[in-house]
Amino acid sequence: MSTTHLAITLTERAAKEVKRIMDEQKDSLPENVVLRMGIQGGGCSGFQYDLRFDDRYDPETDELFEQHGIRLVVDKRSLMYLKGTELDFYEGLDRRGFVFNNPNARRTCGCGSSFGV
Repeated sequence: MSTTHLAITLTERAAKEVKRIMDEQKDSLPENVVLRMGIQGGGCSGFQYDLRFDDRYDPETDELFEQHGIRLVVDKRSLMYLKGTELDFYEGLDRRGFVFNNPNARRTCGCGSSFGV
């Protein structure tokens, strides 16, 4: 597990939603599932967030964080753009979903899933 303290923060609200989804999909998820967070090129601002379940974790190329009972994996290339990011969950009348509060993002788009550095 990573010794980098709070490089990525998972809020209790986000962890609760991840657990709910995992419970809902428990028959189709592998036993050693992790939540993988990363970035990909694209989106309206240059990069877009990638958040998904995965069954792979490689200590050579990934950092592992465990918070609120959730194992979160970030590849080391993405970590340089995500360091300090808080993953939260928002539920309101206007929208519902995961929110990336990324201090490295210099610009973001209205959808909240794309950013530029």
